[in-house]
Amino acid sequence: MPFTGMKFELGQASATHGAMGALEDNKIAPIVILARHARGDWGDLGDDDKARNNAALVPDPESGECDRIVSHYILPDKQEVLCITEWNRSRTTILLPSDY
Repeated sequence: MPFTGMKFELGQASATHGAMGALEDNKIAPIVILARHARGDWGDLGDDDKARNNAALVPDPESGECDRIVSHYILPDKQEVLCITEWNRSRTTILLPSDY
């Protein structure tokens, strides 16, 4: 695992063009968002969504599958990005809410 304290696998990481622009505008490297997400820092989510992410860390006892994990970060200039890891942990994407 590339980050200390990772709570789950990220799979293949990517970012949309819009998200990359927002991160560049704020001088934030994508790796910073990925590291926060992988460590369980869900960003600017409500308590219900944070609880849903925490529950998604544990596979379903019957199927062995997990739910997807979604984080939301408000950048210093108030632009927003999402970070979504798919249910099977094959891919994590940083994107704008409008890309969703």
